[in-house]
Amino acid sequence: MYTTAGWENFFVAEVGAAAALTGLLFVAVSINLAKILSFPHLPGRAGESLIMLMGVLMVSALGLVPGQSRVALGAEIVGVGLLVWLFPIRIQRRAARLPGARTPWVTTRAFIHQVGSLPLLVAGISILAGSGGGLYWIVPGTLLAFASGILNSWVLLVEIQR
Repeated sequence: MYTTAGWENFFVAEVGAAAALTGLLFVAVSINLAKILSFPHLPGRAGESLIMLMGVLMVSALGLVPGQSRVALGAEIVGVGLLVWLFPIRIQRRAARLPGARTPWVTTRAFIHQVGSLPLLVAGISILAGSGGGLYWIVPGTLLAFASGILNSWVLLVEIQR
């Protein structure tokens, strides 16, 4: 739970999946860039997704570094977890102040982001503490970050056309 031995295949798969989903997000944004920029809240939504997916990519890549101590890995994951948690909160706070912002949508975005990012932060803290589940927290964080990234990519690629 607190060492990456035996987790190599998981991390390799997550690096690949995160890279592919990040690519999908870039395609969605580039196809609809003019339309995305015409809605003040959508560039932030794209940014949130990019941050979430890059967070999974970074945590998974850090899990593949050989010979790393538990403390180093925990500290790295805490650092990534903090960035993945804090930067989208800033984006969402700005989105909530935009003219025409609908509170339920901003709240839903914030909730989805929280449930995807906090497990990464908890994983890092747990690894540092040497108790509380350790690497197993990365699994729900990764899956929820992927779900968030896919949902936002769908909005940026398909729903924006409606």
